[in-house]
Amino acid sequence: MNAAQTTELGNASLYLNRELSLLEFNRRVLAQAADESKPLLERLRFLSISCNNMDEFFEIRASGVKQQAEAGITAASPDGMVPRELLGSISRISREIVAEQYRVFNDVLLPPLAANGIRILRRGEMNAAQLAWARSYFLREVFPLLTPIGLDPAHPFPNVLNKILNFVVMLEGNDAFARKSGTAVVQAPRLVPRVIRLPAEVAEGPYHYVLLSAIIHANVGDLFPGMDIKGCYQFRVTRNSDLWVEEEDVEDLLDAVRFELPRRHYGAAVRLEVAENCPPDVARFLLDHFHLREEDLYQVNGPVNLNRLMALYDLVDRPDLKYPAHKPTVPRELQPGSDMFAVLRQHDVLLHHPYQSFSPVLEFARQAAKDPAVVAIKGTLYRTGAHSEIVDALFDAARAGKEVTAVVELRARFDEAANIDLATRLKSAGAHVVYGVVGYKTHAKMMLIVRREEGALKRYVHMGTGNYHTSTARGYTDLSLMTANEAVCDDVHRLFRHLTGLGERPQLQNLLHSPFTLNDEILRRIDEQAQWAREGRPARIRAKMNALSDAGVIKALYLASIAGVKIDLLVRGICCLRPGLPGISENIRVHSIIGRFLEHSRVFSFGPQGEFTYASSADWMQRNLHRRVEVCFPVLDPGLRARVIEECLDIPLADNVQAWQLQPDGTWVRCKPGEDSPRSAQEILTARYLG
Repeated sequence: MNAAQTTELGNASLYLNRELSLLEFNRRVLAQAADESKPLLERLRFLSISCNNMDEFFEIRASGVKQQAEAGITAASPDGMVPRELLGSISRISREIVAEQYRVFNDVLLPPLAANGIRILRRGEMNAAQLAWARSYFLREVFPLLTPIGLDPAHPFPNVLNKILNFVVMLEGNDAFARKSGTAVVQAPRLVPRVIRLPAEVAEGPYHYVLLSAIIHANVGDLFPGMDIKGCYQFRVTRNSDLWVEEEDVEDLLDAVRFELPRRHYGAAVRLEVAENCPPDVARFLLDHFHLREEDLYQVNGPVNLNRLMALYDLVDRPDLKYPAHKPTVPRELQPGSDMFAVLRQHDVLLHHPYQSFSPVLEFARQAAKDPAVVAIKGTLYRTGAHSEIVDALFDAARAGKEVTAVVELRARFDEAANIDLATRLKSAGAHVVYGVVGYKTHAKMMLIVRREEGALKRYVHMGTGNYHTSTARGYTDLSLMTANEAVCDDVHRLFRHLTGLGERPQLQNLLHSPFTLNDEILRRIDEQAQWAREGRPARIRAKMNALSDAGVIKALYLASIAGVKIDLLVRGICCLRPGLPGISENIRVHSIIGRFLEHSRVFSFGPQGEFTYASSADWMQRNLHRRVEVCFPVLDPGLRARVIEECLDIPLADNVQAWQLQPDGTWVRCKPGEDSPRSAQEILTARYLG
């Protein structure tokens, strides 16, 4: 291809917008809630997940675009959209998704829930006994916690926290001070459950619930004695929740992040949700107060916080309305009591979560903490959960006098507070705690254990595509590789030294790492396959990831497709590449699997037989390839490599039940079995490991 043709591959029409692609992913999640083939309570859970996804989208992505537009930035993204234009598209598509969420809630889910004895009673649906109980609950559990604010010059509009339920109340009449403000704001207490079960003595079914919003609304008059309530309307504000810390100007990153965390609750408003019956003048009043425009207003037919309905999944004890219980398996050689180090001296171990348990990884850390022969443990911690067994093991190892080093990423979004706590805890035990490299998030997942054996030091390593988080390991598909391969262990040792110390970038034998070698090697492998195709040799690229948005990688894939390389991509979320364009990407197919488990593993395979196959912590995004510390590791053992290719690529690419296929225009079409037998990748792998 000549230079002019290569330049044409930078044309904006060849790229999909990242933010809009993320919204399309949420459409696919929401579609699961309307899928009658799925258990009913799982569908409700998918609806809640889609609502939570929208919250985060506005908190982080939409707020960033809004900031750019307000700053007058006119630079276009690779797809050619400028911030102001993009905001309009975000508003339009978001409204479509929100309307569909409430349609699914009201018309698709509520009727079958009621048919199964599960009801969320609205105020108008409660009988006298239920209303009396709700009033008693209000006076006992809610009323003492409320602080109604009547708006006047001495009582300004209260600080409204991010995503908290509020009510704007319209009043008539004079109070004891002859004030006639006419408007008050009531904030729902954060410590009271949003979904409350009616007791058996007043419930008319086994699982009858009432929302806190309905209880407050029904009894709001108690907050304003002697006043006439002319209107009471729910509202919720979503705020910019992205933290900003100028790392190079602070002496202690932990203190800086800790200081910034409270500001997340009061960032600039980006979205206002109000009840559908809220009058236009009241909505306008709220918009003006929060400095928002009409396009930022979302009026909804139901509770303003549908994601709170996630609580019903745990409250309702109906296993028949949920997925069958899933119990991950443990390889026979790694059963409790096995010597992890002895196994790894014999061969590498590959675990495919959640089909296989995460417990061997925990046992690897526990045995290292207790083993007197282990002298040092080093690990990266990005997301671990509030009560982490990995952190417990590191804490015990440090207390036992071992050299423990933890590279804690304080800026793991929405886990900052938990990571501050674990960093503080590990420090108290005597561990060396660092926060990665200024300006680069440490997203790599790796652990290094150094053990004294026969008078010499022997190293063992765990690397993964997912976090050291026991809860997500039960619901995310990820790979874990444990090895005693000396070359790989030496690479990991060099990476830890690079993260904690100073010096030139490490020269690694096997591993690829961002921001130094990963991007270049990915491009080299793609170009290599393109060259093979030009020479008439079989060529193939298959890759699985969470997101594909890096323009340089996309351009390289287009060039490979033009050269004749068959390219199959599994992209769960964002994809900015347009497949199927004649003469450009007609050799590229893009699939996305949305199912019971969140597809999280990253696997990159190059060559017709997967001759070069890697697993990685990194997606093919600008931030992962250039602004983060990431690790990509080859699967060297031929047997394990064959497993990775089959389980992460072959089987998922043949899915015709849970898979969606990306169209050239950016829309996604759900795959259907047709005349073929139904093939669900997640069900196939679940059955394989249970068998």
